[in-house]
Amino acid sequence: MSANCDHCVIRELNAFNSVSTEDLSSINKNKKTIRIKKGEILFEEGTALKGVYCLRSGKCKLTKLAPNGKEQIVRFIKKGELIGHRSIISDSVTHLTITALEDMDVCFVPKGEILDLFKRNGDFSLSLTKSICADLDEANSSIANMAQKNVKERLAESLLFFDRIFGKDSEGYISVNLTREEIANAIGTATESTIRLLSEFKKDGYISLSGRRIKIEDPVKLQHLAEGY
Repeated sequence: MSANCDHCVIRELNAFNSVSTEDLSSINKNKKTIRIKKGEILFEEGTALKGVYCLRSGKCKLTKLAPNGKEQIVRFIKKGELIGHRSIISDSVTHLTITALEDMDVCFVPKGEILDLFKRNGDFSLSLTKSICADLDEANSSIANMAQKNVKERLAESLLFFDRIFGKDSEGYISVNLTREEIANAIGTATESTIRLLSEFKKDGYISLSGRRIKIEDPVKLQHLAEGY
């Protein structure tokens, strides 16, 4: 994967696909490429960002700390997505903490470059705005699911979601390594409940397990369960 913005295929997956060669050259001169190790924090909730991050490789989780000190996973992000753009555009501190689920390579683009593009490039600003709107739609859907679906339905839906956005490895397992606690934090339940339900799903033939790895064996039945029937 090229570190040069003009030749980077990752930019085709986000708002930078509408940026001219000249502007990309300016970004390339001012950006920094950073390696974030698995488990490391990219930035914490309440940080005043100085730029936007483009995830070139790896996966990360976005979490919010509840008043009781419990971590709630709000979103997962995979390569190609931008991180921190909403805070830059709204000129506010971050509301989430970003933690690497595996080793990640990210490109840091300074705030000035982003705001200048946002003002000058209509296609870029429209694409970035659409991305923010999509994030809000996803957040609204997540809130509705928490309120309307029971834990079993939320787990089924989350497993299908993980399979869809992260894909499968060479053996057919979902290509993301989450702890049972992280899955529990994503669906809003206790770790013990998640472990019990995963065992139940395995017994019913919906999934198979190998350590932390999960393989969906019957997506149709899992989808029916997610939809409440």
